[in-house]
Amino acid sequence: MNAPVVPLSRLQPTAAPASPDGPCIAYVVMAFPRLSETFIANEIYLLEQMGLRLRLLSVKRENEPKVHPVVRAIRAPLQYLPKASSLSGSNLPGWLIRNFPSFASAHLQVASRHPLRYLATLGSALAMSWRYRRSATTLRKVFIKEFLQAGYIAAEVQKDRSVAHLHGHFCHGVATITWFASRLTGLPFSFTAHAKDIYQAELNPGDLLERKLGAASFVATCTAANAAVLKARSPHAEIVHTIYHGLDTEYFSPADEGRRDLPMILSVGRFVEKKGFEYLVDACHILKQAGLRFGCLIVGEPGDAYDAVRDQIERLNLGDCVRLRSAVTQDQLREIYRQARTFALPCQVMADGDRDGIPNVLAEAMAMGIPVVSTPISGIPELIDDGEHGLLVPSKDPAALADALRRVLTDDTLHQRLATNGRARICARFDSRRTTLALRDLFVRQLQREEVTA
Repeated sequence: MNAPVVPLSRLQPTAAPASPDGPCIAYVVMAFPRLSETFIANEIYLLEQMGLRLRLLSVKRENEPKVHPVVRAIRAPLQYLPKASSLSGSNLPGWLIRNFPSFASAHLQVASRHPLRYLATLGSALAMSWRYRRSATTLRKVFIKEFLQAGYIAAEVQKDRSVAHLHGHFCHGVATITWFASRLTGLPFSFTAHAKDIYQAELNPGDLLERKLGAASFVATCTAANAAVLKARSPHAEIVHTIYHGLDTEYFSPADEGRRDLPMILSVGRFVEKKGFEYLVDACHILKQAGLRFGCLIVGEPGDAYDAVRDQIERLNLGDCVRLRSAVTQDQLREIYRQARTFALPCQVMADGDRDGIPNVLAEAMAMGIPVVSTPISGIPELIDDGEHGLLVPSKDPAALADALRRVLTDDTLHQRLATNGRARICARFDSRRTTLALRDLFVRQLQREEVTA
């Protein structure tokens, strides 16, 4: 199945798109394509459809077993950086001996072209390794690795004179690499901040995030809750913009659904603790004990919580009604949505700050006309008004979750109201043609500003 094609007549641009042979934006990502990061692939595809020229630079290969169809529709050239081994358990000199040769030619090119700029950026990377050290004697070596990776990107950008702007996805490692590359090339940069990369202090130690916010041309983030945090930490709050990921509301649209004999609860997400799958399984146990007939399917990539969830299902004797399935492509997932009576994702905030922003799968389910049950954390209340577009229950409360699921499964009037209102909310606020257009406009204004100052 091919990726859905966006009708250009629906884009309604608010700023003049860049010409096909105009300036290019280098998009820096950690790994492309990732099955769990459909929103990045969709964003890139739509930006291209809106007239932007992009070049993709991926820090590493993920070797995913499956690829979303939209990835095959992307025209932007994709380049992978040389592989760099893990720093864990390695001393820095030994790591450099093993890894620097892969980056040496690129760094020589950058250093020979702008020696003072190169030395200043190298000095900053070394200073950050000391400034943000883990202990009195332990350097944070990752900044040296990120400097090497940034040097490779800088060399590629120097060879491609059409690149006029750098953009990184996620505000921790990738944003640091993009920042270093910006300093090495003299090109401006921006980044997108998501969720845990904002809130986990370990990912941006000390005042590192504030420094990146101060250096960036603009910052995009996927929830108003995130934007409030970033604005409070930024020396220039006006550079922070809330841009929801959005989705294709034509591709994700309601299907004709008759009442099935066995209503299905669907949940989708990587098997990690912040998704709250353990509480969903407990809620299913409560529903089964109450005599309710249903099925539950949890779809996602294996993660740290997978074994615990699988063992919990076995321990509670739920194998007859709760099933696990590995991750699927977006077109396969759309077919699974069509089988669901309701969608549940009981997200939680972890002790270290890790959390979701607005899970894309919640928006996809709502666009498909499936009532959703979730929790009021992070940006989810921006998606769902409790009782209007879905039901929100407290985190880590399987009894409340079970009660909400029971209501949606058995009350046809409530089911229809939430289904209708949920889709209306997505179409009004989260249609990707509108949200991505706002991001496109930010890039266009930035490129126009750079043309004036060039």
